[in-house]
Parts: sequence; structure tokens; C-alpha cells
Amino acid sequence: MSKVTVAKSAGFCFGVDRAVKMVYGELEKGTRVATLGPIIHNQGVVDDMTAKGARIISSVDELEEGETVVIRSHGVDREVYRQIEAKGNRMLDATCPFVSRIHHIVSEKTKEGYFILIAGDKDHPEVQGIVGHCDQNYLVFKDNVELSDFFENSYKKFGKKLAFVEQTTYNIVVWEKCLNVIPKNDPDIFIADTICSATDARQSDAAELAKSSDIMIVVGGRHSSNTVKLYEVCSRYCKTYHIENSDELHSLNLPDAERIGITAGASTPAYIIKEVQTKMTENENLTANMDEDIDFAQALDESFKKIHTGEKVKGTVVAVNNTEAIVDLGTKHTGYVALDDLTDDSTKKPGDIVSVGDEIDLIVIKVNDAEGTVALSKRKVDEQAGYENILKAKEEGTVLEGVVQHVVNKGVTLTVQGVRVFIPASLTGLPRGAELEQLLKQKVEFIVIEVTEGRKRAVGSIKAVQNAKKAEAQAKFWETAKVGDVFTGKVKSLTSFGAFVDLGGIDGMVHISELSWKRIKHPSEVVSVGDTLEVYIKDLDREANRISLGFKKAEDNPWEIFKANYKVGDVVKATIVSITNFGAFAQIIDGVDGLIHISQIADRKVENVKDVLSVGDVVDVKIIDIDTESKRISISIRALLEDQADDDAAEDDAE
Repeated sequence: MSKVTVAKSAGFCFGVDRAVKMVYGELEKGTRVATLGPIIHNQGVVDDMTAKGARIISSVDELEEGETVVIRSHGVDREVYRQIEAKGNRMLDATCPFVSRIHHIVSEKTKEGYFILIAGDKDHPEVQGIVGHCDQNYLVFKDNVELSDFFENSYKKFGKKLAFVEQTTYNIVVWEKCLNVIPKNDPDIFIADTICSATDARQSDAAELAKSSDIMIVVGGRHSSNTVKLYEVCSRYCKTYHIENSDELHSLNLPDAERIGITAGASTPAYIIKEVQTKMTENENLTANMDEDIDFAQALDESFKKIHTGEKVKGTVVAVNNTEAIVDLGTKHTGYVALDDLTDDSTKKPGDIVSVGDEIDLIVIKVNDAEGTVALSKRKVDEQAGYENILKAKEEGTVLEGVVQHVVNKGVTLTVQGVRVFIPASLTGLPRGAELEQLLKQKVEFIVIEVTEGRKRAVGSIKAVQNAKKAEAQAKFWETAKVGDVFTGKVKSLTSFGAFVDLGGIDGMVHISELSWKRIKHPSEVVSVGDTLEVYIKDLDREANRISLGFKKAEDNPWEIFKANYKVGDVVKATIVSITNFGAFAQIIDGVDGLIHISQIADRKVENVKDVLSVGDVVDVKIIDIDTESKRISISIRALLEDQADDDAAEDDAE
């Protein structure tokens, strides 16, 4: 009695499954479909697609008007995309995400000046597609022998940085040999691991099964690279046969064997694997292990039935692009997580949330068995966990942080841990009537004051946190504050009578008279909201909770500057700043004016000051009196004129 075992990893890989379903989905909708090359290296599937209306074309030039062209999972070079765009046909890109990753790597490394070395079959369409993203700066090598030749004969005179990638279906055993050839710890050599994880698993599973089998049956297309490599892997351990379908079993002269293993390439549909297994069990010389048969068949038949809407599942991220993450659920379903279902943060991309290889919890939001796809949500899982945390935060009064995302009717919203939090305008901490837009994209602290269980939404208050901080700051301030204490604070608001300064959770006021030694009409002449000021406490009123602040510094007092630099008898230039009936005031230095009495304006009688002087005139004057106590200064134009007359008279007498 013989035992027949099917490898754990057998049949369609993720990329092929996705491409096949994409074509069949379009055909079912009545779309005119053309595939750029055979969509899969399996003639039976290709024939079925053709029978259903799909055309296979070898170049973009063969596209007909109105046809939708499908890029197969192997991918194509950049020029093909440009040709399709120029042609104007609708395009569906079924390039395997693992292949797309290689395109991105070689494109970026080429821009960085690297020479690209590609491990693979130069005639394989996947490799030809990769080459088209390298700008002619590449070399394809098939094995460690060719790689050794490169390093021995070309590398030393090459003089460029090297970047290595591998065909997704490259033989992992051969690649390990290649790694032994590549110089270790060379900073000019970049190595990317681009062998598909499914390929790795398929080859490893096949090898393990072959080690414990007497013969192996490898099922897959003759032109399927990964199937050929499976044959090579299995052949190392036991007698191995390569067939495309169950019909070829009859032509094989299978020896008697106690243990028979079956594996299949990535382009082999499940039904072909089952047919091979069934026909082998019918062979009078073979008795299949029915438990294995049942388990495998059930795994294939029930793979679409195991996932249900609303179910929580685990998945491994296999690819990430700008709009979605693609997830392996361990079934034949292709899992998609759209950006909106990854996060509600509009500033983020899928790559900011998850990375290839991440295992994540997801909620099933839609199952399409016909297309073999599943729409998934990470955000819903996060929302559930976040909701529980939000409830706890409300109960405990925990202060939370979040970034304001939207201004809505009568408030703002933000999302914390997947839960939408609404903050009414009255609880934002902004003054009544203030523009709520100033909070957009700002990080804020808040507490949860209400939770709507049914809708899993919450109401928060920024103001409550601010008030709590203010109360704490005030209590601490009044414990230690004393007149003369110096603070550095920010101007919070301006009024006609002064400026309010935030001292760190508590506000004090600088009266307009304390803002400048000069006469000013409004605080805005000196300071603006947001300015940082060094102030000191002038007075404290604990009962009224008022803090009077000083800002003017004694060393900046213009009167003190004047006293230190001027005396009676000095002649200075002064600017007329105002005119009265009895004279004119002139600015000597900034903040210090002197009076030119009407009697001191000229050496003659002046009836009207404006007949002689105008505001803005710059005149030479003599300081004739300084009243320190009253801070009054008398200055004279007449005295200068008289001095000049005396000088002239003295000169005449001398002559």
C-alpha cells in the first residue's frame, strides 16, 4: 500500500491567483480583454480564457480600440506602460506585488549610480521586465558560476557600486551559493532579498517532502520557471517526474513506491492537482492516503468559505502601494486593505502604517467569492481597541493627545486610537468667536467627557485640561510669587489699556504706561500677540487674583539717558513735535521733549508760533534750564541768536 502526500505549498501563488481572477472578473463583466502575453504558464487556463473571449497579444501594437489590456503578473518594462498610455487603452496592472518591489528597487538603485546584477533566466518575461527598469545598467547571471566569472574578470575594472536582486522564482539553493561568491561587508554592494516568500515556502516544502518520499510528481507548465525549479529541487532527493496534467500520468512508467509526494508550480490550478491525485489513487498499484486527500481537497474547496463578513482574522502584509496594502490570509482569497481602512489620518500613506512582512489583525468587511477577494479593515480593529481605551480614559480622567483634523459645525474633530472625538467650540479653549481653523493640524490635549457607545464616538474638552493646568499653575504661582520677581512670558492678548502676558498658566497685565517710556496710543505700537517679553511683578492683589507687571527698564529710561549726556548751555538739534499757543515742544532724544516758549522762538516778538515753526522742523536750540524734579526742560532758539549776535559784535570790535 502506497501513501500519497501533497506538499503544503502547492498551486497558485498570490500573484498568479490575483492575475487570473482579474482576467476572469473582466470577462464575466463582458469586457473585451487582451493579455500582454499568456497570463499564466498553464495552457489549460490560457485556452479557457481564450474560449471565453480573451485575446493574447505579444505587443502593444496589436491592441484594438476599446480593448482592456492586462499586464500579467510577470510585469513589463517602463516603455510598455508609456506605449499603452500613448495608445489610449484602458489598462489593468496585474504585476505581482513582489515583482513590482523589484522594479522599484532597481529603478531607485540605478538613479543612485548602482550597476544592477539580476539572478535569473534572461529569457524569462519577469527578468525581461526587470531589465526594462535598469536603464541598460545591468547584468543577468543564471548561477554562481557566471557570478564568479563576473567577479574574477570584470569587477575589479568595473568601478561601480553593485545592487543585487533575484527573480522571484529563483532557486533558493543556487542563490545561497551565489551569496558565498559575493564579497562580504563591502559598503559598495547592496543585496536585496527578492525571492518570493511563496516561492521560498514552496521549494522548502517540496524539498522536505522529497526527502521522505520514494518518488515525486511535480505538476505544472513546461515553460513555468518556478515549476522547473521545483523539479530541480525534488530531483536532488528522489526520483522525480514533471507533468503538466493528469493525462500524462498514463505515459509514465512509475515504479512501485511506498511513499509518493506531489507538488505543483505557482501556475497550476487546484483542479489539476486534484485530478492528478485522484487518478493516482485509481491506479491499481497505488493506494492513496485518503486522510491526506480529504484534508487537501477540503483545504482547496473550503478556502473561500472560511472567511465571513465581520470576522476577525490575521493576515501577513505581502505588498504595499500608494492606495492599499495586500494581505495573505492563508487562503486562496486575495486580501485588500484600502487606505481608508488602514487609517483615517489623511496625511499618511499605507507604507506609513504597515510594512511587508507585518502580521496584523483585521476585520472582514466584504467577501467576494466570485472574484476571490476580501476587503479588510485594520482601522476597525484599532477602533475597537481604541474605544475600550477611550472608555477607560473617561472613567479615569486621563489626559489624551490628538491632532485636530477637521473643523465641523460648531466644533472640531480629531481621531485618537481609531475613535472620532468631537470637541465643541465652547470647549476648545479659544475665545468666543475665534476662528476654529487655527486649531487645524495642531496637537492638543483633552479629556473625554462623554462617550456614545452605539456609535463609538466621544466628546472631549480641551478647555478642561487648560483650566486644570491653569488652576495648578495659579496655585503654585501664588505660593511663591513676590513683587520684583522676573518672568519670561508670551503676549496673549492686547487691549486698549495694556497687554496680557502668559506667565506659564497664569496671566498678568502690563499697563500701557508700562510698555514704553514714550507716549503711545495703543500697546500694538510696542508689542504683538505671541511676542516673548521679560517682565517683572510690580504689584500683587491676591484677593482679586490680579497681577500687575512692569516692562520698562530703568536703564532704558530716556530721562536718565538725557541727564547723563546733556547740561544747561548745550546746543542740540531738536525736532518740533507739537505746537501750542504758548510755544512749541521739540524732541531732543527719543522720549525727552523740551519747551521752546513763544518768547524764545526768535529775537523779535512772535504773535503766532505757526508763522515761524511747523511740526517736523529740525532746529538748533540751546538748553537754558533743566528742572530735574519736575522733569521739564526749557530750550531756546532766541538764546542762540543772541549768542551769535554777541559773537558778531565782538568780531566787529576786534577789527
